Amino acid sequence: MKITILCVGRLKETFYRDAVREFEKRLSRYCRLEIIEVADEKTPDDPSGAEAALVKEQEGKRLLRYLKEDSYVICLAIDGKEMDSVRFSRELENLGIRGKDRVCFVIGGSLGLSEEVLKRADERLSFSQMTFPHQLMRVILLEQIYRACRIMHHEPYHK
Repeated sequence: MKITILCVGRLKETFYRDAVREFEKRLSRYCRLEIIEVADEKTPDDPSGAEAALVKEQEGKRLLRYLKEDSYVICLAIDGKEMDSVRFSRELENLGIRGKDRVCFVIGGSLGLSEEVLKRADERLSFSQMTFPHQLMRVILLEQIYRACRIMHHEPYHK
């Protein structure tokens, strides 16, 4: 399976980059992983509704360029489906069984994802009703993908 993490913005903090590298290394035995970063828009402090929509639209255009037609797209969104790690593992495994061997997870910028990107999604996934920094969300997502792979292969890690 090829898994793509498509995200807005670059990781600036060393500890986030180190964590991502560690999970890239761990995941290399289970899947082909690609991480694509698109530029984020400069966002004014306390943006108006119109300013926020424009930022999401610009970031959305950049994201849409990388969404391949044959990819199963899962957008991380607060209104998405919540599941535990075992169910997430089963969902990923079922995608492979159904022949969906290209899965693309999309992480938006600080304001979220544009409507155009959300419309392209085959599924929306939420990790919580809480808000997380989008840089940290990348690490959390990679850890859950790694956990899912370990569960699928009946290997110790999941508790």
